[in-house]
Amino acid sequence: MRTRVLATLSALAVGAVALTGCANSDDVAQIVVTTNILGDVVREIVGDQAEVTTLMKPNSDPHSFGISAQESNSMHTADLVVFNGLGLEEGLLHHVDSAEAEGVPVVEVGSAVNPIAYSEGGTAGKDDPHFWTDPTRMALAVDLIADEVVEHVPGVDEQAVRDNAAAYRADLEELDQEMTGKFAAIPPAQRKLITNHHVFAYLAEKYGFTVVGTVIPSGTTLASPSASDLASLVGAVKSNGIHTIFADSSQPDRLAQVVADTTGTDVDIRSLYTESLGEPGSEAGTYLNMMRSNATQISDGLTPQGS
Repeated sequence: MRTRVLATLSALAVGAVALTGCANSDDVAQIVVTTNILGDVVREIVGDQAEVTTLMKPNSDPHSFGISAQESNSMHTADLVVFNGLGLEEGLLHHVDSAEAEGVPVVEVGSAVNPIAYSEGGTAGKDDPHFWTDPTRMALAVDLIADEVVEHVPGVDEQAVRDNAAAYRADLEELDQEMTGKFAAIPPAQRKLITNHHVFAYLAEKYGFTVVGTVIPSGTTLASPSASDLASLVGAVKSNGIHTIFADSSQPDRLAQVVADTTGTDVDIRSLYTESLGEPGSEAGTYLNMMRSNATQISDGLTPQGS
């Protein structure tokens, strides 16, 4: 009898612990982030103050990736949803709108960091969502995100969030200095970019580059170049003395290779992490490392040999 009583009490104790664990898990604040670039930044700001779920997988295209029903539900039950906005997450915007309509706090980061407009192509005049290629604009995003977390996410330690944000802003300042130093080796006349699509306008504005053309003449990878578009790009490569085309690591470089081959000159193809982080632990596994990797590729690709 004593054995049975002890066994029953033990089982009840284990059950109570299990229930308590479930309750604690349910009580953890939830933040859902659409893109993996912002997901990495939000984690740095939030630290252990809340659980951060990033919807976009590594090496994905933010213009076309989709989510499961379970992931969609996580947006509707979140304490805060963080998304890039300005039309970047084309396949997710209706989920964001739906969550916001149900009362979930939602923050669109891109619209709050002094966006610039596309200057050409089918998206001319619309705000460019690719602000993260300028780390000083990402610093503005850090302040915005910290404010939104403190305001909307229950149970967070405001001082911890503010301290994390300040430390990450310092990291971004260091990154900016590193990129400035790397790009200083490129002669001004050589600071000409041809990329997969219109994604580097912010970087060009910040560091004194000119984007002379793109393989896809649009701000989205969902567009397609015409034969005349590619012919025009070939002409731009020749007339500007371009020796490097920068492709997107998450997209096939077939069209870039076609352009390079058609020029009849020696044109190198280099990959950049333009809109997505790489796998965790890779050279582009974090936003800071992604930007460092891109700066190195651009510098190496545009610096004259022997310089």
